Amino acid sequence: MTIAGPTGGYGRSEADLDALTGVRSGKRSFYPEYLRSAERLENAVRALDSISRALVRTTEGPRALIEAILIAASEHLQAEWVVVVLADGALKAAQPRQLLLSGGEITEESGGPVTAVHAEVLRARPWEAEDYTGADGVVRVGMTLDGEYVGGIAGLPARHVLVSDTDLAILRVLANHAAVAMHNSYLLHSTTKLRGRTEQLSEAAAQKDRDLAAREAELAETHRRLIEAMQAQALDYERHRIARELHDSVAQDVLSAGMTIELCRAQLLDDETDTSGLLERLTAAKGLTRKAVERLRAAIYALHHGPDECVGSLPDMLERLSTVHLPSDVKVRVVVRGAPISLPGEAEHAILRITGEALFNTVAHTNATQAVVRLNYRQNKIALSVSDDGNGDPVNLRRMLRLAETTDLAGAHRGLANMLARAQDLGGTLMIRRSPLGGITVLLEVPLPLPESSPDERA
Repeated sequence: MTIAGPTGGYGRSEADLDALTGVRSGKRSFYPEYLRSAERLENAVRALDSISRALVRTTEGPRALIEAILIAASEHLQAEWVVVVLADGALKAAQPRQLLLSGGEITEESGGPVTAVHAEVLRARPWEAEDYTGADGVVRVGMTLDGEYVGGIAGLPARHVLVSDTDLAILRVLANHAAVAMHNSYLLHSTTKLRGRTEQLSEAAAQKDRDLAAREAELAETHRRLIEAMQAQALDYERHRIARELHDSVAQDVLSAGMTIELCRAQLLDDETDTSGLLERLTAAKGLTRKAVERLRAAIYALHHGPDECVGSLPDMLERLSTVHLPSDVKVRVVVRGAPISLPGEAEHAILRITGEALFNTVAHTNATQAVVRLNYRQNKIALSVSDDGNGDPVNLRRMLRLAETTDLAGAHRGLANMLARAQDLGGTLMIRRSPLGGITVLLEVPLPLPESSPDERA
């Protein structure tokens, strides 16, 4: 049978094996020597069994392991006291650094002057002394790990116990394996703590992921509400513009009608006045009042739909906008082609304003009876056109647009200039052409993709 011994740096492995296994006498004292050798072997087996039972307790922590070592050494030596000491600077994280077994109790303090002296010797680094049995009867062995001294075991055997080389070998095996076991025990407990910390961090990271997902959902909801608010603001702007036009245009039409009717009344009262043109003037007055009533009806409809109303998508807003300004005898169609896509709120706002201005110009400045709003979603751009069958002149409108860009016309034609400015803010182009219906086509083309935010809106 081969017994593996420690390599602790003391050069004692072969001698330890000889002490454990050999009877080297051929004299007549062979049999007594054999009995003593058998007894030592039996003690060694018991000690090794104690060592094995001690070393398998590494999972219980370093203290439980050292206590098991103390008990195994005490049983083997039948010692009055046994102390295990870790050297200064060795296995820095291992705790406890010193344990004493005396009188059946295990403490961290030395039990007396003799114990304190030997503990101090074991604690000093480096410790170069050989394992020995001193004159005071104390047995002391070193503890090594990777060839370096890390501490030792000292004990006071019972007086009837004769300590042999075998006993020292057993203690060295116990001490060296104890050093490895304590180191592994510390690593195991450190790994366990790290795993627990890792699990905590993992759970914290998962919680942060859930929190971030919730924040992203909140941001998405906020973004949706912001778009709806921008869309509502666009329609609200149209309502305010209608109110201004109601004051500036409808009031003038009604005033003109009133003045015409007053002239006709005065003419009827004057018997000497020729009444041949009376019918024509009254007819004109009727037309003016009819026009004023239609504009009032459109304005009332627009103002009736407040900003709290759900505005919906850009095609839906165009459908609603087509009924805001227009008299009943001007028919408007909205045609949408391609798959609608979500646009930034400010972009939809600008497109809606350009459309509203174009429709208002159709009603206010032409004799159109129909208009077509086309919204075309293409792969790389959005095209919006407003066409009518009125009597507008595209050449004259382009000239007025150039003048409005370069000259302050006291507010005249600002609608055209605002349309062009908004188109440029979107990175697009605004063109005025002859309509296939016979009137004017206002064409807006905006490249995709659009930026998430656009420049400050113009008044």
